[in-house]
Amino acid sequence: MTAQKNKRKEYLSVKDLEKVLDSCKLDLHQIDEVWPNIYIGNVGIAQNRSALRRLGITHILNAAHSKRGSVGDQSFYGSSFVYCGIPAEDSSHFDLDVYFRPAAEFIHRGLKSPDGKVLVHCIMGMSRSSSLVLAYLMLYQHLSLCSAVQRLIQKRAIYPNRNFLALLLDLDLQLKKKRKTCILL
Repeated sequence: MTAQKNKRKEYLSVKDLEKVLDSCKLDLHQIDEVWPNIYIGNVGIAQNRSALRRLGITHILNAAHSKRGSVGDQSFYGSSFVYCGIPAEDSSHFDLDVYFRPAAEFIHRGLKSPDGKVLVHCIMGMSRSSSLVLAYLMLYQHLSLCSAVQRLIQKRAIYPNRNFLALLLDLDLQLKKKRKTCILL
């Protein structure tokens, strides 16, 4: 029975992650550097091209592309920035996981470019954008979801919705299984 209990505790739940997120005491800002050269921000900063140039942002990942209040596409940003738009909804039914790998690849390419700095934003900069950055940290920096969340909340107030947390937990489980398989081979 105890071994079974320990086995169950090995895997996090959405509720466990929400407790970690609730421990964050930071105020929400327009933009924060959450990882070297990765910024999470809100739509206000994302639409301020001169502020983005001052910060040295080169790549913009809009997790609220085509949503009301989120102006932005490559023509809006011109040749000063590389743009990628994801039409995500901050809802309990949106399958954000189909964008985890493409978003992570975009962030990775942005960081690899000369002087690359990536802004990932949505409307508030709390749920959609932070979920995509968490997926990047898991896929490219090989952090567990819990470690990635703990790292981000040291830099920014984030709060992915319960659906996104569940999708990130699924990704975390897939990556853990893949790592175990690699070790066994």
